[in-house]
Amino acid sequence: MSEKKIIAVIGATGAQGGGLVRAILKDPNSGFRPRAITRNAQSDRAKELAGLGAEVVVADVDDEASLRRAFTGASGAFCVTFFWEHFSPEKEYAEAGSMARAAKAAGVEHVIWSTLEDSRLSIPLSDNRMPTLMGKYKVPHFDSKGEANKLFTDAGVPTTFLLTSFYWDNFIYFGMGPQKGADGRLAIAFPMGDKKLPSIAAEDIGGCALGIYKRGKEFIGRTVGIAGEHLSGAEMAAAFTKALGREVLYHAVPPEVYRSFGFPGAEDLGNMFQFNRDFADDFGRARDVNFSRSLYPALQTFDAWLAKNKDRIPLAQSSGA
Repeated sequence: MSEKKIIAVIGATGAQGGGLVRAILKDPNSGFRPRAITRNAQSDRAKELAGLGAEVVVADVDDEASLRRAFTGASGAFCVTFFWEHFSPEKEYAEAGSMARAAKAAGVEHVIWSTLEDSRLSIPLSDNRMPTLMGKYKVPHFDSKGEANKLFTDAGVPTTFLLTSFYWDNFIYFGMGPQKGADGRLAIAFPMGDKKLPSIAAEDIGGCALGIYKRGKEFIGRTVGIAGEHLSGAEMAAAFTKALGREVLYHAVPPEVYRSFGFPGAEDLGNMFQFNRDFADDFGRARDVNFSRSLYPALQTFDAWLAKNKDRIPLAQSSGA
């Protein structure tokens, strides 16, 4: 029996990377074994992965030399950045560059780069339909990833560019779940109108990534997108109503209202949802659900995800009228 190839996973204790590590561990016939890369091998999540059988290696995305050491001997590497930890697109771009150069130096044969569209290719900075943020971005956490694609190409790294989708886990961790208004009724609010939003369980991104690695070199040099479902706000609200046993409404707020909500990242997310809405056809077409399921047959629907996670979703009290 041939030795299993190593997949080095950045962000192994996070949503996407953790999903990939677990997907590999759950599939003993995949031909791969995971190397979980983390900044802190003593964290509870790192210890949990080690207990499940993952090799845990310490490295920091801000330390290129440590990444090069962590990638050495790996056949594949899963690269992801952490915008919401620091809200800096420039830092995210620098992190991507460190990963690309380290992967090249270590001779990694197949990188999956978790990326998103550069929205400025569709709505330039001069277009006033959407405000420019930080002086040079429309959707900062999209634009920095999309711009960083060239870093992997220029480094000569064999790369699959993986377009991800909105996480359903944001309803648990990002405060986007149903909010109780002054009238006592629950509602979700997005500036999406009646357009559909490609979305996915964060852990399933890892399952789809494993599916890409299993297919060898087929997707090297290609951009592929994944989603668990394409859902309108009204459809998500209906799914919440069914899962929670309480009516949940959908408020299609204007983007400018969403941008004014005041929480960290509200402007970025307001622009993101507007970008998804205004370019819904292209955005959805790039994220085919059937293709995603071909990569990962266990891909969850929103109903299935809610059935497992409904008790983890906080029902917040809105301060609005």
